[in-house]
Amino acid sequence: MKFTEFDFLPEVLEGIEAMGFDEATPIQEQAIPVILEENDLIACAQTGTGKTAAYLLPILNKLARYQGNDVNTLIIVPTRELALQIDKQLEGFTYFLPISSIAMYGGNDSGLWEQQKQALQKGAELIIATPGRLISYMNLKLADFSQIKHLILDEADRMLDMGFFDDIQKIVSQIPKERQTLMFSATMPPKIRTLAQSILVNPHEINIAVSKPAEGILQCAYLAYDNQKIPLLRTLLKDKSDLKSILIFTARKSNVDKIVRELRHIGFAADGIHSDLDQKKREEVLLAFRNRKSQMLVATDIISRGIDIDNIDLVINYDVPSDAEDYVHRVGRTARAATTGVAITLINDKDQLQFKRIEDLIESSILKLPVPPELGDSPAYNPESSGKSHKGNFRKFPSRNKRDWKQKP
Repeated sequence: MKFTEFDFLPEVLEGIEAMGFDEATPIQEQAIPVILEENDLIACAQTGTGKTAAYLLPILNKLARYQGNDVNTLIIVPTRELALQIDKQLEGFTYFLPISSIAMYGGNDSGLWEQQKQALQKGAELIIATPGRLISYMNLKLADFSQIKHLILDEADRMLDMGFFDDIQKIVSQIPKERQTLMFSATMPPKIRTLAQSILVNPHEINIAVSKPAEGILQCAYLAYDNQKIPLLRTLLKDKSDLKSILIFTARKSNVDKIVRELRHIGFAADGIHSDLDQKKREEVLLAFRNRKSQMLVATDIISRGIDIDNIDLVINYDVPSDAEDYVHRVGRTARAATTGVAITLINDKDQLQFKRIEDLIESSILKLPVPPELGDSPAYNPESSGKSHKGNFRKFPSRNKRDWKQKP
């Protein structure tokens, strides 16, 4: 379905065309009519499916007819990175529209608070905000939130995982009950259902391809003890200077700097990002990675969802994600928009049950390989009991041409 088939105003269609959008994705095709008809909505769609445009476009179409300076639409997101991403997309869609917006989020930058405060006082029809920062401004009564017509929760499951349930309830209690509420989530656990029941009214429900990695992703895993992971990284990345964009996820902040140092030592342009970095530095690191000035980005879960970086050649899970759903989001950084990509996970002796849960979730068995012989024995793969050494029961470590990540198996 083409965007021209929706009942959008000409100036909204101009922005869509300027952004290079033509065909609607499944989530957009299903969600846009529901939102235009003023219905509440709960939608389950993973990263990379086009959910941001699915709610922005119909809301902008309504705002184009809205007269007034009060806050009309509130978008709540879990992280500053997602707030910035949505704000950037919004900038493109509103190029031909007289609509003002503000992205509000926390950070260590001393001038950030004052800058956002002044922008809020000037007025905006649309606010994108993280829960904590929004509550701070609400408490100061810097803007009138009594005219809100649309509330959108993006990545609702992530917000609940981060402990924002009470914050969301507090925000909801301070805005009008008569409103349209839209909830987008990558997963639909019971806690999301509970939240939906408390803030949505007779919502429509949409489910789009949940918890399945894209077909174009070549997935494999290596069984490695923790002290083998850095040497294994060296082996895996040897002769991979032709890959333009590599993303490495680790569960611990303490690992980020260690991995970055090792990657730089062997000649790669690598940067790291985690929650201890101030906002300015985080933005600089992400911009350098997007612009291909740095080839590798090592990150904690802070960017496993919600960051729109296209054309990732390789994703490496240095640690097995503790949440099986996070695996889908992490590997979803590659093979976007019908391209191909590679995802590799390093499994130690303690994380095997977690990896088995991932396989159960995606209903697929992922190829598991031992470390190269020169690195020693690999852990045995026994999800029900861990910690045993293993020797000799795996097939021979594949030759370089069989491990060529540019080829499909």
